[in-house]
Amino acid sequence: MAGTGGRPSIFPTMLYADAKAAIRQLTEAFGFTELSVYETADGSVMHAELVQGNGAVMVGSKGRGGLFDTAMKDAGPAGVYVVVDDVDAHHERAVEHGVEILMPPTDQDYGSRDYMARDAEGNIWSFGTYSPEIGG
Repeated sequence: MAGTGGRPSIFPTMLYADAKAAIRQLTEAFGFTELSVYETADGSVMHAELVQGNGAVMVGSKGRGGLFDTAMKDAGPAGVYVVVDDVDAHHERAVEHGVEILMPPTDQDYGSRDYMARDAEGNIWSFGTYSPEIGG
């Protein structure tokens, strides 16, 4: 895995009509690890945190109400870039799980190797080796 430990300071937060299916796809096809999943009494996902390397995404169910759900109601698909060490192996895993691939592993002019996929609800996930140093 690219990166280790620490606390990310940015968390993409995505709402899904079927958050349980999204979590399954993100973990099984894209290799995320469940850090936590909290469900409501009716079984919808109130909040989940999925980890990849030293980063994480937050996932929840659409239609639960509240300010964030209301604000995101008309939001279109999101795009997220995730750094992985072995792009080809990661791509192969996604293909094995039936993920829609938009661009196969490709060497970029700026030195990265990456691929692009669409999840079951239309969000665009890019996985690659581009990992700029961020000064502190």
